[in-house]
Amino acid sequence: MNDTLRQALKKLRLSGLIESLDVRLHEAASNGLNHAEFLELVLQDELAVRCDRLLQRRIKAAGFRELKTLDAFDWSFNPSIKKKQIFDLATCRFVRETRDVLWLGPPGIGKSHLVQAIGYHAVKVGFVVLYRSIFDVVRDFLGDEALGQDDKVLAKYLKPELLIIDDMGMKQLPKRSGEYLFEIVMRRYETRSTMMTSNRPLEDWGKLLGDVPAATAILDRFLHHAEIIQITGKSYRLHQQARSGQALEAESKPANGEGGAHGAKQATPAGGAQSSNQATSGEAPIGKSRGRK
Repeated sequence: MNDTLRQALKKLRLSGLIESLDVRLHEAASNGLNHAEFLELVLQDELAVRCDRLLQRRIKAAGFRELKTLDAFDWSFNPSIKKKQIFDLATCRFVRETRDVLWLGPPGIGKSHLVQAIGYHAVKVGFVVLYRSIFDVVRDFLGDEALGQDDKVLAKYLKPELLIIDDMGMKQLPKRSGEYLFEIVMRRYETRSTMMTSNRPLEDWGKLLGDVPAATAILDRFLHHAEIIQITGKSYRLHQQARSGQALEAESKPANGEGGAHGAKQATPAGGAQSSNQATSGEAPIGKSRGRK
């Protein structure tokens, strides 16, 4: 590719075509492609690069805490999770139908992983998604309230086709939190989809928000078209911590009782090298930890 062509492609902002043109020119010469076939290939390359960049921008704008996928989820740990139901949500039909989803269950069972994975699927199919913890929501409104920009922050929460509010119930929220959350739910009601996770039962929301009437009004609207997913089971994080602790404890113990490797060598004087191998073979592997909520 000569410099004149490269500069022209840069001015046209065809960076994807720049990256692949040399390869495509060689391919066209080797396979005898006609002009139309060659043009189709280089345009496909440009479109692929643009689609990937758009996806990356949408992922960044969504604000996920971590980029999670359903493939990376450990379905065997909590059998109470209905895999078919989760994958049905990942089709994003509920977003198209402007329905809501409420996830209930104790901490550590995978709620945050699943909602972020579904949010990622929604981004991939073209929806605008915003992920925020309930603490981020309150912080945003408190900050903009101090600056007199309530409408600006509200618009941020009304625009996404899917809004994910995580961590409801971790602790009691600041004053006026119920008003902020009610404003979001009321404005999005039957116009946009919202997913929320909660570690506490619904009857505790009035206490968490410090505003029983607001909590009642929020749940009245939110639950009207909502699918409720109740997950039970043990905490995955605590399980992984226990496994890591057991593995470290096993590593700290001598391989063959109190005598360690030296004792093992004395016990089998006829096979010094073999005893040494036996002394080191008791090291327990540590499994990889996959944190989640």
